[in-house]
Amino acid sequence: MYKFLLSSRWLGWFALVCALAAVCAYLGTWQLDRRDAIREDIGWVETNYSAAPVPFDEAAGYFQEFDPSAEWLPVELTGTYDTANQRIVRNRPLNGRPGYEVLVPLKLGDGTAVVINRGWLPIGDNEAGWPDEIPEAPAGEVTVTARLKPAEPTLLRGAPEGQLASIDLTEYERQTGYPLQTAAYGLMDTEDPAPATRPEAAPKPSVDEGPHLSYAMQWYAFGLLFFVGLGYAARQEAWNRIESGEDEEWEDEEWDDDENETHSAAPAPRRTRPVRKRRGPTGEEEEDAILDAQGF
Repeated sequence: MYKFLLSSRWLGWFALVCALAAVCAYLGTWQLDRRDAIREDIGWVETNYSAAPVPFDEAAGYFQEFDPSAEWLPVELTGTYDTANQRIVRNRPLNGRPGYEVLVPLKLGDGTAVVINRGWLPIGDNEAGWPDEIPEAPAGEVTVTARLKPAEPTLLRGAPEGQLASIDLTEYERQTGYPLQTAAYGLMDTEDPAPATRPEAAPKPSVDEGPHLSYAMQWYAFGLLFFVGLGYAARQEAWNRIESGEDEEWEDEEWDDDENETHSAAPAPRRTRPVRKRRGPTGEEEEDAILDAQGF
């Protein structure tokens, strides 16, 4: 009844279903990989964000070669802001609002310079492409508690003078003209002494892993449904063939071939030929016959 599945048409459908299921499996696995990466980031937030600040001497290596496991770790630094080389970073939305972030190098007592992200500013109304006001960093020696964040990659777009397209610390170092720690920067938490005004502090990162698990399950379900649909279509095809008589059975019926009859002493073997069974009338045909017999 299902020999038609070996036809080229149905084998083609089976190959297509296998290809679509493979794509669904790939997309489901990709969603699970994204979930794993987000869960790892959430783990660093939960471990490091509220930890006690560590001295710069203990965390200095992270600014030279960043370790993802140290992201969000609070570090305490003491030095002087180089406000002459302050920069703002373009296209930095916060809670759906467009704006900028303010970067200032902090020169430590040993001569090391670490970039501090002092916070966020909204777009301005007075001049396009600039915030209306940039709060000044404290003058003189300041103690900063900042959380470790990795440097960002170079973007294929420029920025006006005094601005950066991203927190590309290598480009920032080129603009300042002196060595900076280019593997990581500090996202400011507190300053001492505290200024009268400061940019808006960055909020705590979300620990929601998102809908990636449910998306993965949906993709896997889609892949399975392709096979279910193919099986249903094959079942319907089989029933249609039965209804149309294409899969009727054959019987053997005795027949004699007089022209080729042998005249040996032994009786000639009887040959049989297949005869198709007659298909019985359908229910609709029986109903029509009854109506005809009653004169309708």
